[in-house]
Amino acid sequence: MPDSATSPLDQADALISAAWGRPIEELEALAPRRPVDDPLLRSAMRIRSSLVVLSTNIAVHQDRLHALTRPGHTPAFYDLERITDSASGLRVAHAESRTALQAIGYVIDARDAATAAGQPPAVRLAQAAVARSAHAPRPLGQPPGELAPLASSGPAAAVSGPRR
Repeated sequence: MPDSATSPLDQADALISAAWGRPIEELEALAPRRPVDDPLLRSAMRIRSSLVVLSTNIAVHQDRLHALTRPGHTPAFYDLERITDSASGLRVAHAESRTALQAIGYVIDARDAATAAGQPPAVRLAQAAVARSAHAPRPLGQPPGELAPLASSGPAAAVSGPRR
């Protein structure tokens, strides 16, 4: 990852551009058009959009803290709670942005693993879904080779007697 002097949004842009080999402006246009072609790009761009909001949130908290703790200013008693709230909000926003950067890293790792296997990510996801459905448990008492009986379309028959 780039150094910590850059914002988390700049770091995310650099990671995503390097992984997909295109400028972020191009990728922003591609992601919503065809989400099925590259679902991992869409995921990375959604995480990036949350980073845009977090970057704004960080800037607001920093500006508020700078205004409340400017040099030569003694904060009033009621300002102490605002300072504390802004500081904790800033910490939370920084933690969320680090988490979002990690998530983008994981998406890029998943993309690299999928492309290393030689197939596009969408194909591998479809194959994984088919493989999971083949391992569905069969109903009790059903022999291994038979298909499961179809569910009835009508309401269940009334059963007399007490239920437990």
